[in-house]
Amino acid sequence: MSEPEKNENIPEASARKGISNIGNTAKSKEDFNLAAIYVSDAQYNRNVYFDTLPQAVRLYMLYNHWALKVLLYFFMLVNLSLAIFEDPAVYPLPIWATMLVEILCLLIFTIRLIHYAKVILRDKFWKDPKNICIIVILTLTLVDMIIYGALKAANYYGVRWSRVLRPLLLVNVTEGRQLRRAFRSIRNALPQIFYVFMLFMFSILIFSLMALKLLGKRGLTNINGTPYFTSYLEIMFDLYVLVTTANSPDVMMPAYNANFFFAVFFIVYILINTYIFMSVFLAVVYNSYKKYLKEEVRQLVRAKRHKMVRAFGVLQEQREEGGEPVVTQASWNQLVRLVQPNLSNAHRELLWSVSDDKNQGAIGKVAFVQLADLLNIEIITIKSRPHPLQSLCPSLYQSAPSKLLCQLVQHRAFVMVYDLIILVNAVFIGLDEENPMIANSEWVFLALYILEILLKLYVFEPRVFFSKHSFWNCESFLQPANPGHCFHPTSPQTDTGGGQHQKVVYYIFAMVGMELFKGKVTFYEQSSTNLAKAYCGNPLLNGTDFAKLNYCKNNFNNVVSSFILLVELTVVNQWHVLSSGFATVTHISARIFFVLFHIIVVIVILNIFVAFVLEAFFVEYSVDKSDLQTSLERKIEELELAVAQETMEDNLVNAMETIDNDLGGSQSAKPNLPSLMFKIASKRYRTVDALLQRIFEADLDPEDFAENDDPETQGNENFANPLFSHA
Repeated sequence: MSEPEKNENIPEASARKGISNIGNTAKSKEDFNLAAIYVSDAQYNRNVYFDTLPQAVRLYMLYNHWALKVLLYFFMLVNLSLAIFEDPAVYPLPIWATMLVEILCLLIFTIRLIHYAKVILRDKFWKDPKNICIIVILTLTLVDMIIYGALKAANYYGVRWSRVLRPLLLVNVTEGRQLRRAFRSIRNALPQIFYVFMLFMFSILIFSLMALKLLGKRGLTNINGTPYFTSYLEIMFDLYVLVTTANSPDVMMPAYNANFFFAVFFIVYILINTYIFMSVFLAVVYNSYKKYLKEEVRQLVRAKRHKMVRAFGVLQEQREEGGEPVVTQASWNQLVRLVQPNLSNAHRELLWSVSDDKNQGAIGKVAFVQLADLLNIEIITIKSRPHPLQSLCPSLYQSAPSKLLCQLVQHRAFVMVYDLIILVNAVFIGLDEENPMIANSEWVFLALYILEILLKLYVFEPRVFFSKHSFWNCESFLQPANPGHCFHPTSPQTDTGGGQHQKVVYYIFAMVGMELFKGKVTFYEQSSTNLAKAYCGNPLLNGTDFAKLNYCKNNFNNVVSSFILLVELTVVNQWHVLSSGFATVTHISARIFFVLFHIIVVIVILNIFVAFVLEAFFVEYSVDKSDLQTSLERKIEELELAVAQETMEDNLVNAMETIDNDLGGSQSAKPNLPSLMFKIASKRYRTVDALLQRIFEADLDPEDFAENDDPETQGNENFANPLFSHA
């Protein structure tokens, strides 16, 4: 894997020195395309050092087209999915078939890489470790395919060792920024983790030695009759497993049965290693993660602002009366049309009114730089329409009982009551259906769900109720008997890479595990009468806990069962039995594979993921809305275009959007509403980069545009590891 994103160069129009257009009011199509690329890169935090020649800009716009990205991810998925059809396979296919598909995938990846090489300057392409890594992976994969194909053609045994490299392609493509950030977090945390881990291992060694001297010569035996705590290596493994609590209290029972006071040894061990050391691991990871992340986000924001300054330099004009250069409203509108062509005119005018708060018809550098963040704020445009019943029978719809009913339906208590009904319904589903009262209760719940839909259709204008922003209303209408139909999920944060890089590690361990342990354990169906079923098809497992517990299906015989087994190892319950089973059928050193998996995934990766979740949780509770979002809301209210909403406390729990917050056009709205109204879709952050920027926004200078940064001094287009004077 490459050393991801070391110090990502801030794109500079080096091919067109002096790119600013001061005094040149006529802007060409190429100027707008270049400015649009800068703004789009800033909006999506792309850090690509692209050539600014018109042809390269057009190629870069094509490179970022959504269709090509979908095509790339499709072939990435196909490439990774080949493990399902390769030996050991879930659904076996001939070798020539899988290889043809893999060659096609490699061809697509090569074309994508060549396209990227046409976009950026040649010297920058060869200085980027990601590109070198991709070239090496493609070359090694092709060499492995040739060797493996030749060996199989000659009926020799072959190993597809290049399969472990497949997920690294996903990490090193330009779209894999989140994955690279996740692995970079792991790399940055490793030095601090290493020191704690060495102390942790020293503690295990000392306690293992104490256990050997204390219990080794007392003639104790395990429940299966084997000697208890007589081998130093076995004691080390058992005590390491005890840290995960997977073998507790089994491992201490022979000693505890022999003498009550031996339990003190294990209690002290658990307190020190399970509770203290594991907590220290999390604290170290969290501290290291936040420290490095802050510097990385600072560089990310500076890079984004620098791109926006470049875009400003392309479109800026000098006023006749002198003063600072500006971007006119006409140029700004044309730019936004290129960046987001599906944006409505009303939405665009709203964003301009926020940028040009003094109505001068032009904006300066500071206001222009905010455009990327403005475009990342999702705004819902709602057309104000009267309810059909208000036109058909206004006297009835405007009556006091009708108004009271509308207020009740719009109240938060209405949602809470139906959430309670759903919970009761879920309990009834699990009860005995033979009971007539339980069976007939479904009709009662169905009637209540239909009543909910009818009430909301009565209160809210139907076209708003079924709008694209009210997806869960449509689901409720189509599935009124579904007990989960009214649980309205909040907008989840985009994956930071925590889940994605865990899948990458899973895939690598699955490929290695299949090569090491395939065919060592065999699963027999329950109806099978084969005597080998008792020992999972391997006589070495006869009488072991692995066979007695019927763990035969936990094997590495295909990629699906391998992933399931790795998930079980992540949970850590009974993982010592699983590892001992595979060590029995191969060699005692096979335990290294499982211990290594536990260290990498459970101790390191999961703690990195927990660290991000904790930081995001603290931000949701403690950080207020950004100044830009506040300005946008203020402008919407100033123009009297705001959708009426209930006042909510601004925290994670109380600020959850309910179905009512996405609806408009109700009876309680103001009379004589404008034809268009706006609301910010969510008070939470919909992208990881926006969330990270918000975490450290207080530490960032809003007018720091990184204009003096020299990209030529950077070695490649990657962020460097931040340097600190102390740990």
